[in-house]
Amino acid sequence: MAEVAIAKRKEKCENCTKQCNKKKGEEGAPLQEKHEANGEVNEESPQLLSACLSCDGCVSEEESLKISQQNLEEVNRVLALNKKCDVAEHKVLVVSLSPQSLPFFAVKFGLDIAEATRKLCGFLKSLGVQYVFDTTVAAGFSILESQQEFVQRYRRRHHDSQSLPMFTSSCPGWIRYAERVLGSLVTPHISMARSPQQIMGCLVKDYITQQQKLSAEKVYHMVVAPCFDKKLEAVREEFYSSLLDSPDVDCVLTSAEVFHMMECRKASVAELDSVPLDHVLGEVGDTGPLRYEGRTSEGFLEHVFKHAAKELFGLDVQEITYKTLRNRDFQEVTLERDGETLLQFAAVYGFRNIQTLVQRIRKGRVPYQLVEVLSCPGGCLSGRGQAEGTVEGRLDKALVQQMEEAYISLPVRLPEVNPALHTLYRDWLEGQDSPQANAALRTQYRDLSHMHTQPPHIQW
Repeated sequence: MAEVAIAKRKEKCENCTKQCNKKKGEEGAPLQEKHEANGEVNEESPQLLSACLSCDGCVSEEESLKISQQNLEEVNRVLALNKKCDVAEHKVLVVSLSPQSLPFFAVKFGLDIAEATRKLCGFLKSLGVQYVFDTTVAAGFSILESQQEFVQRYRRRHHDSQSLPMFTSSCPGWIRYAERVLGSLVTPHISMARSPQQIMGCLVKDYITQQQKLSAEKVYHMVVAPCFDKKLEAVREEFYSSLLDSPDVDCVLTSAEVFHMMECRKASVAELDSVPLDHVLGEVGDTGPLRYEGRTSEGFLEHVFKHAAKELFGLDVQEITYKTLRNRDFQEVTLERDGETLLQFAAVYGFRNIQTLVQRIRKGRVPYQLVEVLSCPGGCLSGRGQAEGTVEGRLDKALVQQMEEAYISLPVRLPEVNPALHTLYRDWLEGQDSPQANAALRTQYRDLSHMHTQPPHIQW
């Protein structure tokens, strides 16, 4: 990863405002340990503001080794081995594109998202990549699972004190912070739905390998994502299939790393072939990239809100109105009927706002039944793997605005009416509530606040 200028910095949170100052005491214990356990962090604590999600204080030696293999050199090594035609070493390369990465390439290429995606697909296939998917289908699974889980949690709220509020689980920075710092204060409330990236990993290594009559170890699955924390998510131990003896995702490259690869290979966008995305079910035709409702991420809040309104109260909500509270990254939506508040959800982005949320949780002053939490201010488009400017730690605001405009231009599709999802539930998972669906689409998050690891001193 050293070849990417944007990544030449001390490994730290996507959004920390200063270097983590967690120091080891004489006996190796963190000096702030008493304040961190189970989320007991003072409001003034620099640990909370710096939010050292992936700093060298909580990345294990094993994780650092696996992360070190997620870089351009490793991808180039796999590509080079394939060119040698060594059957024993040959890998089928599969790339999954995050929808939040596509606007980055659209802006960089000076094209609309649909054409930029075809050009990117053309570049990847020119390298020897066999399949290029986007993760929209996987995000649909994650949304549907979150909808179902919220309704279940809501219905048991009176006899389960940990059922609500429910926190979304697609942001690995937030998940790491919740597990490592907040602990049991928050972890029982986190949705069990896997992120789109990891559901896509299951789709590729299980379903697609079966369809193509491939073994999982012969497939090299790479994900293109907007943030560095997705690399940490890919190496979580629960996302390694012992049955297939293979990780769901072999490598994550950020949007900027892939663009750097194009620059190194002197790829001319004008000369690249326009190649349509592949489809999970092998459909013919170029439908182009789509997005789900909501802001510039996956829109979990809006989808769950509308589903819950219909399922729990029989109300058909067409439009959602956000009320801005502290700032544009702390907003809430409310469902009312005859003056009674039925549902109250919040979108909380960035760690300064997450800090406020945590303080309210600790004091028992959270009125929300669901909170969509993202570690990046502005959402996934602002991930440091594609939105960092020339000044380290600063966002390129003009780039982010252009990406937002491009993303919003994508056509919207509801996961409920996506026939591919219904087909996959039936043919791949044998039903929405089957053991197969539970294994592929859900996971469990744990209280790890008592664990401290020795720093491996790696850098990104």
